[in-house]
Amino acid sequence: MDFKLTKQQKLTRNIARDFARHELEPFAQEWDEKMEFPREAIAKMRSLGFMGICIPQEYGGCGLDTVCYVLTIEELAKACASTAIIVGVHNSMGAYPIYLLGTDAQKKKYLSGLAAGKKLGAFALTEPNAGSDPVSMETTAEQQGKSYILNGTKTFITNGGTSDIVIVMAYTDRSKRGKGITAFIVEKKFKGFTAGPKENKLGIRASDTCELIFENCPVPATNVLGPFGGGLNAALEALNLGRVGVAAQALGVARRAMEACVTYSRERKQFGRPIADFQAIQWAIADMATEIEAARGLIFKAATLKDQGASFATEGAMAKLYASEVAMRTATKAVQIHGGYGCMKDYAVERCFRDAKVIEIYEGTSEIQRLIIARDVMR
Repeated sequence: MDFKLTKQQKLTRNIARDFARHELEPFAQEWDEKMEFPREAIAKMRSLGFMGICIPQEYGGCGLDTVCYVLTIEELAKACASTAIIVGVHNSMGAYPIYLLGTDAQKKKYLSGLAAGKKLGAFALTEPNAGSDPVSMETTAEQQGKSYILNGTKTFITNGGTSDIVIVMAYTDRSKRGKGITAFIVEKKFKGFTAGPKENKLGIRASDTCELIFENCPVPATNVLGPFGGGLNAALEALNLGRVGVAAQALGVARRAMEACVTYSRERKQFGRPIADFQAIQWAIADMATEIEAARGLIFKAATLKDQGASFATEGAMAKLYASEVAMRTATKAVQIHGGYGCMKDYAVERCFRDAKVIEIYEGTSEIQRLIIARDVMR
């Protein structure tokens, strides 16, 4: 597999890197501490096409490939993991399902606004009693005339309170279990749809994560997304792409932690010389660099398979599993290398440590990724 970037991919990466350095990095720590949604930064990304990277130009997107997508997410995450997941969820979980499964009318009504960044998207699958096991969800949608009435609660929804459009999974026939789940396009303005308060999270604190509550919320039948009863398959398709994006996010966090270690170890002196001279520090950084490159290979492979139209579910799970755990290991070592300073919020590695832990859990825990991989290997 050729990992050499095309001119377009290099240009995309460089634009994202420059934007992240000037528009995200100087403010990321403050956003984290205040749990402040980076609204102005998200607005600025519209003109750069970050909000519709892989959506065709006919729908207002850039029409770029998945490699461009993961390069963008990696660069954003290196500066601010919260901003990266806002953009990632919007692209892969908010816009992509509509592009993949939407009718022409749905694409015209919703996709163009999402791809242009005029509207923010979200995806609602997880519930208080249904995380890794979506078939246990309790949200229902009962048909009444030309509408479906949604009732239930979704939890830990990224972009939940700030989104304009949410893809919601609900049971339309519980007796069919997974084949009785249907996807709906729900607008924020729909009656009976409310968002709970923002969750006070360990990491990724600037992103908006909250509960979504549906109380007799009427959704037009024209807003059923994809085949009736095909919601679970739609969710899995979206999660496949979402995991590749989260893997890229983990890669960005790992890179930030490693680079912080390189800088600190050159400046920090003990026993009369920089700690960068000590073999223990050199070997720790060598391990970081090696694992980061290995993670990048898995991510690029999954993204390339997606661009080739090939199956990439297992490769995406591998990328998400490995990259998220690399981010956690790298951040943990980074805090250790920084010593007491690594525990201080003035140093980026403290935020990397908290962000990496969250990344190991959302978009499917490491344990779920291992299940996906094992099922494929043992099939």
